[in-house]
Amino acid sequence: MHRTIFSTPVVNTVLRAFSLAFLRTTGWKIEGALPAHAAKCVLIAAPHTSNWDLPYTLMVAFALRLNIYWMGKHSLFRPPFGAVMRWLGGIAVDRGRSTNLVTASAQAIQAADGPLQLVVPPEGTRGRTRHWKTGFYFIALEARVPIVMAYMDYERKLSGLGPVFTPSGDVASDMAEIKRFYAPFKGKRADSFTAG
Repeated sequence: MHRTIFSTPVVNTVLRAFSLAFLRTTGWKIEGALPAHAAKCVLIAAPHTSNWDLPYTLMVAFALRLNIYWMGKHSLFRPPFGAVMRWLGGIAVDRGRSTNLVTASAQAIQAADGPLQLVVPPEGTRGRTRHWKTGFYFIALEARVPIVMAYMDYERKLSGLGPVFTPSGDVASDMAEIKRFYAPFKGKRADSFTAG
């Protein structure tokens, strides 16, 4: 995987200090830690309802000492910002094209030399939707890594890492359990998120 702000020496130290100070000053509480056995994992990013989710996600990742990569729509990666978005950990996804994204993502996780957490928003959009995409689930299943339920609750100013979930292969049952966990959380635009 490409170098990011999380793997750039000095920069990552400075940005971690900034992130901790900003989150503390603005009243955010960060919970949880990444267990050693989940150093390689898929992180669910939910609720995802606003462009503000990205900077907060990056700051929380610094606070928790994560090494994240995240998926974003390909239009975010057009010049002149493409290189910056990739340095921030972004991976362009073209939703209009049929690609083997699940297999490519799973292979990238397996091939990584060290810890790597792939952040995937299950809604696939910041707009209102009741349907969660299952790409994150099948990436974890194919890569044989756990899913970590990361969350960001703007109402309570609470973010962090929840339970580690091992996909069983029973998609319907597992997705129902995952959605139950996310039901109480409120995104920045709470009316755009439902885990029901």
